Amino acid sequence: MHNGISGKCFQNWANTYSCWPSLYFEPETIEEIKEILKSANENKKVVKVVGVGHSPSSIACTDDYMISLNKFNRIIDIDSKSLLAKVQGGIRLDKLNDILYDNNMALSVLGSISDQTIAGAVCVGYHGTGISYGILSNYVREIEMILASGKIKTYSKTQNSEEFGAVLCSLGCLGVILTVTIECEPAFKLEQIEFPAKLEDVLHSLDSYKKSSDHFRMLWYPHTDHVLCYSASRTNKTVNPRKFNWIKDRIIGYYILEFLFYIATFFNFLIPYINLIYFKIFSSRKEYVDRSYNVFNFDCLFKQYAFESAIPIKETAFYLLELKSWLENNPSVKVHFGVEIRFSKSDDIWISPCYNQDSCWLNILMFRPYGKEYAREEWWKINQKLMNDCKGRPHWAKTHSLKKSDLVELYPKFEDFDNLRKKLDPNEIFINDCLRHLFS
Repeated sequence: MHNGISGKCFQNWANTYSCWPSLYFEPETIEEIKEILKSANENKKVVKVVGVGHSPSSIACTDDYMISLNKFNRIIDIDSKSLLAKVQGGIRLDKLNDILYDNNMALSVLGSISDQTIAGAVCVGYHGTGISYGILSNYVREIEMILASGKIKTYSKTQNSEEFGAVLCSLGCLGVILTVTIECEPAFKLEQIEFPAKLEDVLHSLDSYKKSSDHFRMLWYPHTDHVLCYSASRTNKTVNPRKFNWIKDRIIGYYILEFLFYIATFFNFLIPYINLIYFKIFSSRKEYVDRSYNVFNFDCLFKQYAFESAIPIKETAFYLLELKSWLENNPSVKVHFGVEIRFSKSDDIWISPCYNQDSCWLNILMFRPYGKEYAREEWWKINQKLMNDCKGRPHWAKTHSLKKSDLVELYPKFEDFDNLRKKLDPNEIFINDCLRHLFS
């Protein structure tokens, strides 16, 4: 069997979850992956595949076998005529972005960061924003997967099509993704306009805002009425990138901010002032043009906890106004900016949070300045309650408290997915503690 490393500690990016797998593998070939799965079956071990560890949950954790696809990351084929790219599951999106650009191609939508592997992104429903654009898995045309048995299956609209909708968002519990074939579009530039607005004004005209550009999102600053809007559309204009100011963007926008939030862990009354001051500093109107992926991606700053849900778009105003009202009525609770609000169109992927509904994504965070914990329980509880009230669905890579009885009500195909999981992985070698509570 491919040599595994013992005694290696895995930590996710935010250092909020960690584990010590008994063996850690970095296979380079399909045969090596087969050997690992064979050993796991024989020794009754759990196997979890990890990308770069960006998920703010324990979805990748195990005390048994961990497979990193770090070395299983080759480009297999780039076809600029058909606009299809076939890649191994371990390739990172940031590397893929550069290679696609060199071939005059680009992914149609990206999230806030591109550090993830493509297999990891597909597994958990990675998304960006744009009411006419789906989650990344919507653009996948074929997946090759190795099952627990060692058998390799190809899934597409023409091969094993009846199960294709399941593997497009599989949580890593159906098999190991070997290759992904994804449909791209010709390389494009985005013109982004950043501008301040009032939360209630945007919510009153939300339909107009989200349709005003290809990719609209906004950031609400809690304890204020302010939002910072980001409106991006395809353009043929000359590249004119966002101007980076080291003092303002890095010293003030990162280092001083982290220090202030650290001080606020002792004096939380400071947080509303910090939120407001930072909105005032960074909310001036800006316009710039750059390569698509340079506009889609942005700096997520320092370590943080995150909670995210996808709710029906019609519930957006209710959710945010209730959240704002709750903060006003609970003055002892102080929370960090920002609440990121994004949009995706509906799809037919079995357990996609956007299954059969145009969705608004609400990403809630709480920073961990210098790794220091800050109370978030009440903030998490009210967001979980509002998600439930709105029949929202959790982001699979992030923490939530829903169990199978809840998920069956939210996802019409959840039982079908669970039955397929049992069929493809009868010994449950891909099920860790994080996933077990979803299916029991």
